[in-house]
Amino acid sequence: MLDKQILKEVLDMALGNGGDFADVFVENKRVTGIGMEAGRIERVNSGLDVGAGIRVISGDATAYAYTNDISKDGLLEAAQIASHAAKGGKKDFNIDLTTVKPLVDFTFEKRPEDIKTEEKVAVVKSAEKAARSVDKEKIKQVIVGYGDTVQKVVLANSNGVFMEDERIRTRLVVNAVASDGDTIQTGYEAVGSLCGFELFSRIEPEAVAKQAATRAVQMLSAKPAPVGKMPVVMAGEAGGTMVHEACGHGLEADLTQRNLSVYANKKGQLVASELVTVVDDATLEDKYGSYRFDDEGVPSRKVTMIKDGVLTDYLYDYLTATREKRESNGHGRRESYQHKPLPRMANTMIAPGKTDPEKIIKETKNGLLVQKMGGGQVNTTTGDFVFDVAEGYLIKDGEIGSMVRGATLTGNGPEVLKIVDLVGSDLGFTIGTCGKDGQGAPVSDAQPTIRIPEIVVGGTAHGEDDNNPNIKRIKRL
Repeated sequence: MLDKQILKEVLDMALGNGGDFADVFVENKRVTGIGMEAGRIERVNSGLDVGAGIRVISGDATAYAYTNDISKDGLLEAAQIASHAAKGGKKDFNIDLTTVKPLVDFTFEKRPEDIKTEEKVAVVKSAEKAARSVDKEKIKQVIVGYGDTVQKVVLANSNGVFMEDERIRTRLVVNAVASDGDTIQTGYEAVGSLCGFELFSRIEPEAVAKQAATRAVQMLSAKPAPVGKMPVVMAGEAGGTMVHEACGHGLEADLTQRNLSVYANKKGQLVASELVTVVDDATLEDKYGSYRFDDEGVPSRKVTMIKDGVLTDYLYDYLTATREKRESNGHGRRESYQHKPLPRMANTMIAPGKTDPEKIIKETKNGLLVQKMGGGQVNTTTGDFVFDVAEGYLIKDGEIGSMVRGATLTGNGPEVLKIVDLVGSDLGFTIGTCGKDGQGAPVSDAQPTIRIPEIVVGGTAHGEDDNNPNIKRIKRL
C-alpha cells in the first residue's frame, strides 16, 4: 500500500520533537455481512475502511493519532500531531526498514471477494432452513449471521521493522428460539476461522444450525438445575470461556504491571493444579484468533503462560515488554487503525492431558456436566466469576443423566484452576470477539474435558455491582 521511503519520512516526522519510539500502522479492510431473521434476508452489506494510525512513545507517555487520508501529506499531518506529545530533546534515529518474515504461513483457498453474494446468501438460507426443520412447531425464530473480513496491513517502526500482511476471516452464527407456549429457550452456535469461503467445505452450515436449534428445543423439557456446591465436569465442547475470561485476561502484561491481576508478580510460583498447562498460540492453522504477525509487526509464536501449574510468562506487546527490558512475544493487537495496540489473547487454551474424557465422567459419582458455556461476568482484578451454562446435564453414578437449565457457575478462576483434578485428552474450541478497553479482537478459546471437585452451582449471572470498572460482561459473538 505504501513504499518504505514514505513510511520513513512519516516516522522521522513523528519523532521530530523527540520520543523513544514511533510506529505507523496502515490498514485496508473490507467487511461483508449478511443477516437473516423472521424467514427473510434482512441485510446484505459490505464496506471498505482505509486509514492509518501513528503512535509516538516518550517515556511512559503514548500519543496516538489516526487518519483515513493515507496520502503522503495526510500521513505527515497525523505524524506531526502525534509528535507534539513527545518530551525531551530530539534523538538521532537512523531508520533502515527491513522486511520481517513470519515464523508461520497461512493460505486462503477461496477468497471472499471471489465468491458471489448469491453463494453467501445461499449458505445463510440453508442454515436457517435446517434450523427450522428440527421442530417446525417449537422453533419460533431463527437468526443467522454470515460475515467475512479481508484485512491488509502495513507496519513500520523506528526500530527498523517493516511488515506487510493479509488476514482473511470468515464466520457463521446461528441463534434459534424455541417455545412450547409456556417456556422460551434459546440455542446458539458459532463457527469461524482464519480462512476464506472454504470454511463451508470443512463445516456444514446445516449441521451448525441443527445443533443450535436442537439445543433450544431440548432445553424446553430440561429440569431446573440443582443449587449448591458440587463436582462439575466441563466437557471439551464447552469451549474455553473459563480459561479465557477467568484466567487469560489476568495474564496480559498491562494488567499485571498495574497490579490489576491476581497473577501479578507471581512468575515461578505454583498458581494452578500441576495437571494444568495454559498456552496461547496464534500460529494454529484454521483458528479464528490466529495471525502471522501481531499488530506491531512481531511474528506470532506459541507462548506458555502456565506450565504444569507454574506461572512462566505473560502476554506482552511492545510497550509492556519494554518496561521489563525484554522483547514482545507477539500479542500486541488492535481492533483497527483507529486504536493503539494492547496486550491481547489470540488462541488461548488449557492443554490436553492424558485421561480419557469418558473416564472422567465415570469417575464422577454425582455432579454437573457442562456441555456448553454461555455468557456471564468476571472481575478481572480478582478473578471472581459468574458464568451461565447454556447446556448442562446431571451426572448420577458416573452416567450422564437429565438435561438441566438455569445453571450458573460461581467461583474464582485462579482458585478453580488450583483444584482441577482430572484433565482429558480431548480439546474443544469456541470462537468469539474479545472486548477490552473498548476494542474488539477475534479470538478462539479451548480446553479439554476437566473436572473441578467442588464449585458453586446456581444463582444468577447478573450481579449488582454494575458500576465496578473491573467487572467484565461476557457476550457471545
